Parts: sequence; structure tokens; C-alpha cells
Amino acid sequence: MDQDIKSKFRWPQFNWRGAIAIVGFFVAWHFFVKLGVPGFKDIASPFDVLNTFLTRYINNPEYWSSWVSSSKRVLYGFLIAQLLGIPLGLLLGTREVFHNMVYPVIEILRPIPPLAWVPISILFWPTTESSIIFICFIGAFFIIVINVHDAVRSIKQEHIWLAQSLGASSGQIFRRIMIPSVIPSIAVGMTLGIAVTWNVVIAAEMISGGNGLGRLTWEGYVSHTVTVVIIGMISIGLAGYLSTIGVDYLEKKMMPWRVVR
Repeated sequence: MDQDIKSKFRWPQFNWRGAIAIVGFFVAWHFFVKLGVPGFKDIASPFDVLNTFLTRYINNPEYWSSWVSSSKRVLYGFLIAQLLGIPLGLLLGTREVFHNMVYPVIEILRPIPPLAWVPISILFWPTTESSIIFICFIGAFFIIVINVHDAVRSIKQEHIWLAQSLGASSGQIFRRIMIPSVIPSIAVGMTLGIAVTWNVVIAAEMISGGNGLGRLTWEGYVSHTVTVVIIGMISIGLAGYLSTIGVDYLEKKMMPWRVVR
């Protein structure tokens, strides 16, 4: 009985190699600064950054408000991209006439960098907040559409013919063959999309935002405060990492058949 409980509730293993790599990164950073290695002469040391964070930011409500603002923008843009991108990808993959009409437009718009949409979004949307969320949406939208589209188009036609020969209806084929085949690609699109969304929200906040982690980093740059710039960069990295953990959790729920590593 106890063995069954242990098998169901398995604690994640501690990645000690990754911990050593992180510690080694900060140690190397510290010594590069102290030794005056080219490129590090004007960079603050890890201890200076930590001291600035502990004295100015750890108890600063505005700093944590920046976390909340950036996270909300990423979440809204990411969710809207999934809600619109997944059905569109399915339609593009299953409806030939719709594919021939719409897919060329997708291929024209897809290579445009998300940041190139910033001026248009500022003009089009009534508020700065909605324009930043739109940029986040663009960052993840085309990724999920292309992943779902390619997954549907790569389903072997023999599987569909076999299901039809056994009397399966179109709805059953969609539910039992297409959706399970597309789920791994949706998971990949979510993983890539959340990373791109964080990239674009930070840049959008630097350009037009009034708050957020991107704005914090930009203000540090404008004021020539290197420690603030690094605090903003590390905060962005941590926020993106936490978001990836959340997406990985959803991925495991979507694909329970995948072997846990």
C-alpha cells in the first residue's frame, strides 16, 4: 500500500547539475567584473545587484506591481492566441477551400516580427494596455496556428480511411484521431509561444508601456543604473521560467500517456 502511494506521489528530483551551473555562472560573472575583463568593466557585480535589490526593491510595491502587470499581459495575450489559433489551425488543416483562401495571408503576415506591429497596434487599439496585449497575442498566435496546421496535415490518410471503413462518423474521426494527433503540436506551440510572448511584452513595455518589468529595465538603462537593468533582466528571466513551468504542467495534463522523465 505504501509503495503504491509513493509511486503516485513522486517528488521531482533536484537538478544538482543545473544548480552547480547557475552558481558557476554567478561566480564567473563576479570574477570577470573584479578582474576587469573586457566587456565587464562597466557591469555591476552580483553582490552590487543583490544589495540594490534588497535595499530598493524587495519591499517595493511598485516592483511587484511590475511583475503582476507583465504577467497579466502575457497571460491574456497567450490565452487569446490559443483560443483563436487552435481552431484556425484546425480549419486550415481540414478544410481545403478555406486553406487555399486564408493560408497565403497567414504566410505573408507570419514573417513580420511582432515588434513591427507596435506602431500599428498603438494606432489601432484605444489604450496602451490593449495594444501591448495585442502584441503578446501576435507573438504566440502564428506559432500555434502553424503548429496545429502542420500537425493536421501530417495525419496519415490511411488512418482516416480505416476509421471510415469501420463506420466512424466525421465527428468521431475529429475527436478520436485528429485531436489526439494535434495535442503534441499544441503543446509545442504553447511552449514556444510563451517564450516569444515574454520577449515581445518586454520590448513593447519599453516602447509604450507605463509599467512592467520591461519598463523597469528601460528606466534603469535611461538613468544609467546598471544594477537596475540587471535586476530587470533577471526578473524577466525568472518570470519566463515560471511561465514555462506552468506550461509544462499543462502539457503533462494534456498528454497523460507521455512517460514522466
